Amino acid sequence: MTRNKLFPALIRRALCAWLGAATLEYLLLPAGQRSLVRLDALKGMSLLRFLLIGAGIFLALCLADLLPRRRGAGETALRSGRAAFLARLALPLLFALYAALALAASFTWGTLGGCVLILLLLTVYALRGWNASPEPIPEPAKSRPIWAWLTAFMTLGVFAGLSVWGIARVRIMRPTTYDFGIFSQMFAYMRRTGLPLTTLERDGLLSHFRVHLSPIYYLMLPFYWLVPRPETLNVLQAAVMASAALPLWKLGGLRGLSGPRRFLLCAVLLAAPALIGGANGDLHENCFLTPLLLWLLWALDRNNRPVTALTALLTLCVKEDAAVYVAVVGIYVLLRAALRPERRRQIWTGLLLLGVSLIWFILATRWLNSAGDGAMAWRYANLFYSQDRNLLTLVKAVLLCPIKAIYECLHDEKLPFIAMTLGLLLGMPLWTRRYERLILLIPFLLINLLSDYRYQHEILYQYGFGTVPLLVYLCCVNLADIPVKQFEKRFPIRVIALALAALLSTGCLAKELGSRWKGVLRDWVKYSERWDQAREILDRIPAEASVTAYKTFTVPLSDHAELYDLNSADKEHIFVSDYVVAPWKDKADDGKGLNSLLTEQGFRLLEELPGVLRLYGK
Repeated sequence: MTRNKLFPALIRRALCAWLGAATLEYLLLPAGQRSLVRLDALKGMSLLRFLLIGAGIFLALCLADLLPRRRGAGETALRSGRAAFLARLALPLLFALYAALALAASFTWGTLGGCVLILLLLTVYALRGWNASPEPIPEPAKSRPIWAWLTAFMTLGVFAGLSVWGIARVRIMRPTTYDFGIFSQMFAYMRRTGLPLTTLERDGLLSHFRVHLSPIYYLMLPFYWLVPRPETLNVLQAAVMASAALPLWKLGGLRGLSGPRRFLLCAVLLAAPALIGGANGDLHENCFLTPLLLWLLWALDRNNRPVTALTALLTLCVKEDAAVYVAVVGIYVLLRAALRPERRRQIWTGLLLLGVSLIWFILATRWLNSAGDGAMAWRYANLFYSQDRNLLTLVKAVLLCPIKAIYECLHDEKLPFIAMTLGLLLGMPLWTRRYERLILLIPFLLINLLSDYRYQHEILYQYGFGTVPLLVYLCCVNLADIPVKQFEKRFPIRVIALALAALLSTGCLAKELGSRWKGVLRDWVKYSERWDQAREILDRIPAEASVTAYKTFTVPLSDHAELYDLNSADKEHIFVSDYVVAPWKDKADDGKGLNSLLTEQGFRLLEELPGVLRLYGK
């Protein structure tokens, strides 16, 4: 067997061994223990037995090729081709049996749909195989300047829209302590001391880097230094998000896409509800993932090592779990280099990306476990089947029972998110027979779907900042593989698919966020005088005073060095504060109880703005 065929054969055998061992391990369970609703199935499995079965199947498949054959070269090649086809055919057959057993025990429509999709992919692989032809590396596409200008205007429009929305939200006091108040206070501390300190996040002075390790924020500090206002942070995030269009435009050109196609591809990215919806939560460090990942992938496709190193390191600086994205990209590059002779030189690049990201993740999580609150592995408690409730247990659970992972990814509450991402992209990330590319779907599955933490699969939160660019990159490279033949000239699949995806994304974005945008802008225009009065009251609090404030008032008070959230602060912090800013309530509501409580502690009502706030002081 030639070197070019050996590695794909080993991967095929490894997949057969894994699926065969998982199927047999699941089949050995008593019928009453096969339910996927809880963790009973995982608890009844043996990791050692699973590994032994998988190793046995893998060795048996490898030894089958070593049996002596007395045939001519032509007949040997024919037999080898048939053996490869049978090995590929084993995958959909094994998965069909595995899925049937699981659906009989725990049927859901989502799981059925997911199993059918995976079965279709495996069937296509069985019938047509893996696309072993070299990746086409066309000449960089030339396009008319008008398309570059249109893309630039669209990008500026998105930046302006997000900026206005972010400013309006701050002006009408929509952002709350979690998660914007902690960042606005952190930047105020960074401007004064250079340290990312906050008293809001855990009800006491500490570094935010003990909760999340995000040195990438220092890139924003010079701009905040010049304009030290909370609104500046939302404008900076809008700029970071919109800037992702530039590497995507360059990626499209590198892959030979014409100007109209590149324009539509950027429109698909900038209109993605799971991306733009993240701005609803105001500033998050994850916003850097969108442009950085696209620059990283461009640098890898361009074989630009300095930019690869820089963007990989910057991506790791976003957050401790950003190592997942760099590691997955490293695995993708490693597989692509091993499978594609024309990419063979990138093996070391893939190994370095994978190794550095793993080292960073281990060091970052150890730092958080020792000096902070620890890595937030509890978000995957739905797969923690043993007492070791850590990420290693998560890996073992997925290996032991992949059908459980499929079941968890396709709960009913996660289907809308899938529809708003893969659905709006018309499934284009799956349009390929270069199956090594599907590795880039791992963050989408791991970050957005596998966890039962509800915010990770809602489009109005920041967890799409890292997964959406990978999905759009897959759209780009998969569409670029479609040959421009006579059929393509008469029926331009790429243009139609991208135009439809952009149209659907824009429509869904308008439906999901249109009313929110309209409400924010209406309140900013119609009730601006009332919010200005509230800000004037808050501005009269002395800068050196300690303050406990209701969650919507912590952002305009974030310059205060000692600031606590009224909803989460310890009573000791509330009562020793110089001022308390409470929401305004009617006398029949909780406001009366809070008023009495504060009066007993020596506070008196200083000012109030009906319908908005009450200010108490000692």
